[in-house]
Amino acid sequence: MTASFFPPAADARPRPRLIATDLDGTLLRDDKTVSARTVAALAAAEAAGLAVVFVTGRPARWMDAVAEHVHGHGMAICANGAAVVDLHRGGALSEVRPLPVPDALAVVAFLRGAAPGTAFAVEHTGGFGREKGYSMHREQGEVAPVEKLLADDAERAGDPLLKLLAFHPSRGADEFLGAARAGAGAYGEFTRSTPSALLEVSGRGVSKASTLARYCGARGVSAAEVVAFGDMPNDIEMLTWAGTSYAMANAHPEVLAATTDRTAANEEDGVAAVIEQLLHGA
Repeated sequence: MTASFFPPAADARPRPRLIATDLDGTLLRDDKTVSARTVAALAAAEAAGLAVVFVTGRPARWMDAVAEHVHGHGMAICANGAAVVDLHRGGALSEVRPLPVPDALAVVAFLRGAAPGTAFAVEHTGGFGREKGYSMHREQGEVAPVEKLLADDAERAGDPLLKLLAFHPSRGADEFLGAARAGAGAYGEFTRSTPSALLEVSGRGVSKASTLARYCGARGVSAAEVVAFGDMPNDIEMLTWAGTSYAMANAHPEVLAATTDRTAANEEDGVAAVIEQLLHGA
């Protein structure tokens, strides 16, 4: 599948000034690497004066490997908008938009009752903690009931809470997301970025789109000047906010329905294909 980009002389939209791209399933290949072609395209974009922003559900601590792949190009909006990371400065946090602990606990209480068997994990700026039954990420960190992980005397009580994760082993992914939004939507923003019934909960008003809009607004970049790429439901708000947005060929059906432009799958360097055409057209 060949990516298409509007010819500058034939389209009323302004020339892009910023590229915003998701990572997993979008920029990264399935083995979590970045192809040489994509590295070259990102470097060429920055050399041509286009800002590059990676917009991901990943926590900030997972950005080191990506920074290696892309030679330190760009900024990163992490944890679905809860943190902004400067890859040019070794991954330093430049903004944090936390989930208030009382809101996180309200979500936990709702899901404990509405979806028995839900297991929780927490992403703080300083690290990760999970319940014993949470099987999605088994990295190092404290293992305890989520209420203890979020207690005033918890190990990471002083670190901002970036997001709450809630996993159910048997619920359908979309059904679980819909039920959580309907019952606990007043306490945070709910989304998902994997095929599993794994919910990612951010603070109210915090999303990839809202943080990207803040980032662009502070730099005088309008939505119309942004080209965005994504593949999963947590990308939809960003894709509908950006002036030009591309769904990957491998995207979730809701993402395909929300965008008008398409590019090749992540395994076929779809993001690089569009950037190359953009720079060639420029």
